[in-house]
Amino acid sequence: MGRVDQPASSDDLARALAGTGYLADDGLATIAYLSLVMQRPLLLEGEPGTGKTALAEALAAAYGLPLIRLQCYEGIDASQALYDWDFSRQILHLRAVEATARVDGASDLAVEEVEQTLFDERFLLARPILRALREAPVVLLVDEIDRADDEFEAFLLEVLSTNQVTIPELGTIRAAQPPVVILTSNRTRELHDALKRRCLYHWIDHPDLTREVEIVRSRMPEVSDRMAEQVVTVVQQLRDRGDLLKPPGVAETLDWTRALERLGRDELDLATAAATVGAVCKYREDTERVRLALDSLLAS
Repeated sequence: MGRVDQPASSDDLARALAGTGYLADDGLATIAYLSLVMQRPLLLEGEPGTGKTALAEALAAAYGLPLIRLQCYEGIDASQALYDWDFSRQILHLRAVEATARVDGASDLAVEEVEQTLFDERFLLARPILRALREAPVVLLVDEIDRADDEFEAFLLEVLSTNQVTIPELGTIRAAQPPVVILTSNRTRELHDALKRRCLYHWIDHPDLTREVEIVRSRMPEVSDRMAEQVVTVVQQLRDRGDLLKPPGVAETLDWTRALERLGRDELDLATAAATVGAVCKYREDTERVRLALDSLLAS
């Protein structure tokens, strides 16, 4: 995002996000705005399905930026996030050099020259972080950072602090402009204070009933007000139950509403709710509990 394109205020940012279908409350719009104008990474924590990843997607869409996503997982290391070398192409190149030398009758190969060609730009595999530094302005989404280990977190902190990386064979690569960085965490473990200090922070909660209905209507204006309110009311009750293995997020609300709309329904009845509950519950135990409770849930 060039500086000219930065939002003039948090309200301006909220309007831009709303244009993509993402409705940010005042708190989220303000901290996202500050992240942009201060060029600081934004760390979002919250339950799954509260819209953390969707914010990065909406920012990219609102300002016409590429979205580069780094999905974290247990065991991820710097090479998988930064860069690697295409070993198969390097071997083919080496064999081609050797074959050419034999044809030309050269008795010795210049070893240092060959080694230098092996680590040429054409053999470099740029991973998400390197791509973000080279291609900025972009939105870099570091998704589920809490799944990575301490070592990777320390590596990420160093990159975010300097906006540069050093590739021994090629030199230092600096971002001409810091990427817009969004980190998300489902809080499966606590992140280190050093990383948190580098970022601005916001906890995203599930929306209340009114806002969630607004989200559904914003994403699917073709859906009737009656059905949007019914679906959201049931989902909100499911979150409050406390006995589900995975309470539904906004993503499940949208999936369920979309499924009902595809079936041509304009309101939620018992039979249809029972048949489509797999759109909102993703565990067998949760599905059974919800089906047994649908009568009372729909009556509320």
